[in-house]
Amino acid sequence: MRDKLEKYALRSILIGYLIVLIVAPLSAVYVQGFSLGLSNFWKTVTDEMALHAITLTIRLAVIATLIQIIIGTLIAYVLTRYEFPGKRYLNSLVDLPFALPTAVSGVMFLMVLTPNSFVGQMLDSIGISLLFNQSAIIIGMVFVTFPFIVRAVQPLLENLDEDQVQASYTLGASKWRTFCKVVFPAILPGIIAGSLLAFSRALAEFGVIALISGNIPMETLVASVYIFGQIESFNTEGATAVSVVLLTFSFLVLWITNLTRRRGDI
Repeated sequence: MRDKLEKYALRSILIGYLIVLIVAPLSAVYVQGFSLGLSNFWKTVTDEMALHAITLTIRLAVIATLIQIIIGTLIAYVLTRYEFPGKRYLNSLVDLPFALPTAVSGVMFLMVLTPNSFVGQMLDSIGISLLFNQSAIIIGMVFVTFPFIVRAVQPLLENLDEDQVQASYTLGASKWRTFCKVVFPAILPGIIAGSLLAFSRALAEFGVIALISGNIPMETLVASVYIFGQIESFNTEGATAVSVVLLTFSFLVLWITNLTRRRGDI
């Protein structure tokens, strides 16, 4: 009887926590977003500025995710398969974007890429500007999503059967062919899972992008900053309507991730 009461109490606490901190706020966004009707919701999200902010965010999030697939996979491979001085410290730095407030990350990039800095002057001398443009948005998205693919791929590489790799070498396969035929299929589930999470995180990024993108309407204004601007303008309906779009995309990403996991792909 006591065990049943404890289980019931713990289950009630968990359900209450989910309702208060997750379900209720999410429901409020959807209710407010559709409060003026479906036609007004559609009119709001297809407004020229709102639609541009949404499509820009999705497009740049896809680009940032593709970059992460390459960089994250390579870094995970190096950290797992090679030994070198400082490896432990480099491995710990992978999680730094999780620990830093995103506004602090934005200030870091401002200091590094500003035209008055050493790096900024070097880039300016060859005609490259990485501040207050779409390149800055991609940099911010790549930074905040950096750990996802690395941490998703590392465990798969650590559990990779070394005998399969050595057998491939014994049969005369090159390192590149061994990677493509043996290593890559083993880590593909981690790449997919990490990519989906990175894409979802990039969609929602605000702190870094708000500082380094310039927030220029129809050029560098992303959806999260657009939502913030609508709130400041007391346009709650406009803010929640765009929020509904981002939330729905995030839910779809999570649904696809869970679906593929249930099917054994991830």
